[in-house]
Amino acid sequence: MNALNGIGMTSQRTRGRMIERLREQGIRDERVLTAMASVPRHIFLEGALAHRAYEDTALPLGFGQTISQPYVVARMIELLIAGRELGKTLEVGAGCGYQAAVLAMLSKQAYAVERIAPLLGRARDNLRQLGLTRVRLKHADGMTGLPEAAPFDTIVVAAASASVPQTLLDQLAPGGRLMLPVGVIDQVLCLVERGAQGFVETRFDPVRFVPLLPGVE
Repeated sequence: MNALNGIGMTSQRTRGRMIERLREQGIRDERVLTAMASVPRHIFLEGALAHRAYEDTALPLGFGQTISQPYVVARMIELLIAGRELGKTLEVGAGCGYQAAVLAMLSKQAYAVERIAPLLGRARDNLRQLGLTRVRLKHADGMTGLPEAAPFDTIVVAAASASVPQTLLDQLAPGGRLMLPVGVIDQVLCLVERGAQGFVETRFDPVRFVPLLPGVE
């Protein structure tokens, strides 16, 4: 039980300070804050980095990948959930499974794909430790999404693309929202909404993500 509750720099008190910092940074949606408060971020990191889990910074996962900083996770989900429910959700780039866990707390159904097999295995173990076995994980090329489970009300991409992949737009349900970092050198959060007249794109904060790559490893 201690592994989940944490001690010292991984304790519930430290997690509470992270939530207060998110409030100070402008995160207002209580659903998002409650979900992030309920997920023990430290279990998603290797032992040597667990004590830094609640700092507002991205941290390495190995394989050239990172776990996004808490503010960016909260910001992306808050923009996606504003004025509605997440519904059926797909995450592209599951990594260690942290954001998938937060999304699972807020979604009717949650799916996630990851192109790096050892990371997917780690995500599966982490989610099982939390009892979140209903998140459906697949080893797959994120550029292709998850067509067999489409359409999705919400798609969130945890890697940056030079443009919005058409394959992901095609898997977005009417009224759905897609969030991803767009750009090569200068990246910004991009929200795409599928309305009756087509796709509407809105750009938000500058960010820094690893690139969205094709293929599987």
